[in-house]
Amino acid sequence: MRRLMMTSGSLALLFGVVACSTTPPPAPVVEEPEPVIVEPEPEPEPVIEVIEEPEPVVPAGPLAGSLEDFQVNVGERVFFDLDQYVLTEDARSVLQRQAAWLGSYADVKILVAGNCDERGTREYNLALGERRANVVKDYLVDLGVDPARIETVSYGKERPIAAGSDESAWALNRNGFTQIVSGAAS
Repeated sequence: MRRLMMTSGSLALLFGVVACSTTPPPAPVVEEPEPVIVEPEPEPEPVIEVIEEPEPVVPAGPLAGSLEDFQVNVGERVFFDLDQYVLTEDARSVLQRQAAWLGSYADVKILVAGNCDERGTREYNLALGERRANVVKDYLVDLGVDPARIETVSYGKERPIAAGSDESAWALNRNGFTQIVSGAAS
């Protein structure tokens, strides 16, 4: 039994020494940063400049020198006050554009028609329409248009452009109308 005790005591002492002994702490783990891989900048792809043929420019407006060009960009009518054949500033402005346009298109011939509203006698309105047509022609000639290119006619009150028997209709019907008769582009 003594042996057993001694063996037990020895074991206890051994366990005590083992339990009290210090083990060195584990070495700290040093985490090394992951290596940074620097990839070289990719070379830019060569720029290939594609030069495309431009599409032909199609004029957005009317054909230059055409009847529509004259109507849209110049103006074909001038207006007069009641019983008058004196050109207003607005009328002079339109006629100046007409003269410039006619200067650009020397083959164009025109007819200037004098018109009146429905009031007054037929004879009175025919005479007034003639004076209106002539004042338009004379102003165009003064601006350099060859008189051989201009004919005149009076329609009096026979060709109204506005229906109605009120001041707004009458004001539209008192006009000098410039009509292209030949030479315009088609």
